[in-house]
Amino acid sequence: MSTLDVELVSVSKSFGPISVVTDIDLQIPKGEFVSILGPSGCGKTTTLNMIAGFNAPSRGDIRIRGRSQVDVAPERRNIGLVFQNYALFPHMTVAENIAFGLKMKGTSKAEIASIVQASLRSVHLEALADRYPKALSGGQQQRVALARALAPRPSVLLLDEPLSNLDLKLREAMRAELKDIQQELGMTFIYVTHDQEEAMTMSDRIVIMWKGSVAQQGEPGEIYKNPHSTFVADFIGKSNILSLSTTSKAGVAWDVKLAECDITLRTANGSEDARYCVIRPEEIVLLSDKSSHHEDMNVLSGTMKRTINLGASVEVHAQLAPEIEVMVVVPSAQYNALPCLGQQIRLGIPYHAPRLLVE
Repeated sequence: MSTLDVELVSVSKSFGPISVVTDIDLQIPKGEFVSILGPSGCGKTTTLNMIAGFNAPSRGDIRIRGRSQVDVAPERRNIGLVFQNYALFPHMTVAENIAFGLKMKGTSKAEIASIVQASLRSVHLEALADRYPKALSGGQQQRVALARALAPRPSVLLLDEPLSNLDLKLREAMRAELKDIQQELGMTFIYVTHDQEEAMTMSDRIVIMWKGSVAQQGEPGEIYKNPHSTFVADFIGKSNILSLSTTSKAGVAWDVKLAECDITLRTANGSEDARYCVIRPEEIVLLSDKSSHHEDMNVLSGTMKRTINLGASVEVHAQLAPEIEVMVVVPSAQYNALPCLGQQIRLGIPYHAPRLLVE
């Protein structure tokens, strides 16, 4: 038997002349939490629907545990589904909703009762078994939908933006619960979202899609630290993306000149083909002592343009040149040390911070 729960081999999908997904290759081993992340229209939901069997691929193969699913009906794929709108049956109680899939499979009454109880415990809804969906909060309805999908013990659970209708606090709580349940069951989760924070906090691996193709995939921390393109750098977290005019070798380092100004940065890693410089805002240091020498760091002066208080941190925007503005994130404890708007600000950019990209 294959060690992969899900495998997509050169999968493409077109609707008439419109190509929506192009040549996706994806291998997902058992027990991995994978998020397919991207902006609206990038093809992520179409990809999920092909795995589910709602859409047939135009080309390529989809395999679940080593077996091709292209000609297999959705109900015979042994997958669970959780949707954005919950899709609960309003005329059924919580327990009846959870039992529905088991009844369709012909499971015995005794076994259904046992599984329903276990499913209710897994989502902490034991006391609500006899309630109807209209008497539940949004978070409770989402947990019922999750329990219903998990009850038949599918080999893979597909989740299509299931938390998007919840408020922020509830979304954050449900993220933790989803991850805990997934780890406890050891089940493969494939989670579609446009929310990069959701993907970062829950996933073992993120697959970033853009214009129907995979832009980059990998562990959340690795993608954040080493984006392969300006699209990924901009989509995952916040970034300063600066255009370059020239790059040149400087011993073991590189010197890069920013476009439309006289600012040159030294960076530990470089490339002659680089066209962009990406710097994460939390890697820029606020400097206060004008006389200090800062080794392994670019020291720049600019003008304070604006601040945005985010609670635990402050987002600082500094104008370094007429066409160059950078964003810096500092702890709120440093708020009182910031210059006033319009005053000079000194910033340090360590040599290791800039990442040079071709596109």
